[in-house]
Amino acid sequence: MNPVCDMEQRPLRVPKLAWVKEEEEGPGAVPAQESGLVEQFQLLQDDAATDQTQEQDPARGRFSRAAQMICKFIKCIWQEETSVMGTGSVENGDISNTDASTSMLDLLVNKGVPCPEQVPAMVRYIHRWLMANESGEHKLDNTLLELTEAQPTDVVITLLRVAPSCDRAATTMWSTILSSRRTARLVVLILLEVLSNWPEHITHTSDGDNTDVFALAATLVMWKILQGPCWPQEAMLYFPCLFVHLLFQVFFSTEQMPQKVNTFWRACRKEHRLPTNPNRFVVQTLEALLRRLEYEDVVVAMERQHGWDTLLCPDTQHYAVGLLAREMRSGLPHLCSRIALHLLRLLRRRRPRWYLLTLAFFVEVLEYLDLSKCGDSVLEIMLKNLRSECRERRRLALSGLMVLSNDPSLAEKMWSLTESLVEFVRENDSGVVRMSIIVLSRLFLANAHPLPGRVALQLAEPLVPLFDNDDSQVQMCSMYVFREVMDLIMRKRKKALKSHVRQSLLPLSFHCHDESQRVAEVSRETLLCAARFLKRRDLEQMLQLDQTWRFGEGLLAEDRSRAAEHLRRALPYLRSPQTALREAAVRFIGIAGQHLRRQKEELQLICEALEDMTDDISPAVSRLAAQTLYVLRAAKSAPYSIFPKLRDRLRRACKTRPRLWGCGWLHCWSSAES
Repeated sequence: MNPVCDMEQRPLRVPKLAWVKEEEEGPGAVPAQESGLVEQFQLLQDDAATDQTQEQDPARGRFSRAAQMICKFIKCIWQEETSVMGTGSVENGDISNTDASTSMLDLLVNKGVPCPEQVPAMVRYIHRWLMANESGEHKLDNTLLELTEAQPTDVVITLLRVAPSCDRAATTMWSTILSSRRTARLVVLILLEVLSNWPEHITHTSDGDNTDVFALAATLVMWKILQGPCWPQEAMLYFPCLFVHLLFQVFFSTEQMPQKVNTFWRACRKEHRLPTNPNRFVVQTLEALLRRLEYEDVVVAMERQHGWDTLLCPDTQHYAVGLLAREMRSGLPHLCSRIALHLLRLLRRRRPRWYLLTLAFFVEVLEYLDLSKCGDSVLEIMLKNLRSECRERRRLALSGLMVLSNDPSLAEKMWSLTESLVEFVRENDSGVVRMSIIVLSRLFLANAHPLPGRVALQLAEPLVPLFDNDDSQVQMCSMYVFREVMDLIMRKRKKALKSHVRQSLLPLSFHCHDESQRVAEVSRETLLCAARFLKRRDLEQMLQLDQTWRFGEGLLAEDRSRAAEHLRRALPYLRSPQTALREAAVRFIGIAGQHLRRQKEELQLICEALEDMTDDISPAVSRLAAQTLYVLRAAKSAPYSIFPKLRDRLRRACKTRPRLWGCGWLHCWSSAES
């Protein structure tokens, strides 16, 4: 006998335990996992019967039949579950196509959400009912919300399992639970947890199911919701976390695609006409997220610079991340501060799986953090990466230190980095050198402690070549640091530093004529400091009288034996893009030639260099080179005894032809008494 039909013949007062036992022993026995529901509704039946002892028997019969129908409905849910799992056939499957089933499910939940073990089964039933009843999309909304509010994890994980490709019914269910304030926050948090675990999120639902959930399934849910009319406001609260997880998923899906994820993705592509590669789909989801929040400018800027394509290439991803961060920094500063805080927590709590990319974004938005509160933590992270064997991480750490060094209190704490930064100043990477010298300049500005002689000597040597750097900021910072080194070095080490200071005099004197007024001023200040350091009062007086054009004379007057050495240092300036520097170099070479007239090899070198300068793009430099070349060749061929006469003749010519003096070429012969 069918136990469900036999229920109609039982007296209303049959003891519950005996009834359940008989049900279990019958051929259509309710499985153990359903016994809890059966017991609950037998109690409901018993309680209702007690309350209606004064009513007519027909009324009791109607309620008995209703209770029996509910029990039949519960059994139907379980039988459909076992059918889906391949353990049985669907009996009474037509119940899922009736409107009565929605009312019964509402009744079940409204009387109190069943035990947690039954929630996944109910979620699966709701999904099947919606698939079978397209016109009744919202009939089970309240029931679904009640289940989600009571057991959010069971609902979300079960829905991701039963419909990972987010079909029509699943989309309806997601829209329902994400559009309600009662459940949206809880659902978003669980989806974020799934998103953060690639390729699968491992968890158990209350029914003991431990089937893994694909992270891409959660991304697909987000993409579908972004296409819909409603976007949960609660998602904005967790925008930094959502944005970062999606960004990371681009990286994951670019390099790590297990076979089971590929199989899953093929099904998704077929259903929704999605891109072939999951990483491109995740990028589309990122774009949709930014557009949904009305940040179209960021999306367009990335497209214009091919940033999204760059993000899909493993070798260029960290550059693309930096580009995306800079675009968001210029257009979304309020969001960048929240993203920076989230990334800081990731970098502090544990090492993210994609550390380099995390660091690349973090450094670009670092300026939006309140460093008075978290500066020490950020500094600790940068110091750790400064010592890394990874070149890019060291570079990013230097970029972060540039931001931190703007804060005087942090710059003072960074003083111990001086020696480490010296090594970076020596590198061939212009970007690394630039950042290192800028950080050093700020450290010296914030700290006035005496500098150990060993460090001063190590630092002075690579600084002098930076005076000729193409970047004016690097030039000025290197000159400033060099000046500070001279001021802060311990006295007993000054003698060792003198050779470096002497080497700095010529380039500094040239840059006193720099086209950049700021560079020229810093050069003059540094040159004056160097003259004082060397106790060259003659050079100091020239600078104080603004006679920098005579500086070459004074430089060679004290030690003519260094003329050849200075000459070779001056030759590269003939190729300077600045007219003023080329003119200063020609002028100095003329002075050096005066002291090298007996050194035919050196004089020949000078003549060849000046001959090339006669075709200079600047007429003034071209004339000056030609006239200087004429004088040097004449001096080369003339006997030594008549050289002073030639020099005197040229000196008298400057009085009758002041235009030549204005061009500057006769300046080099004004050292008649030298």
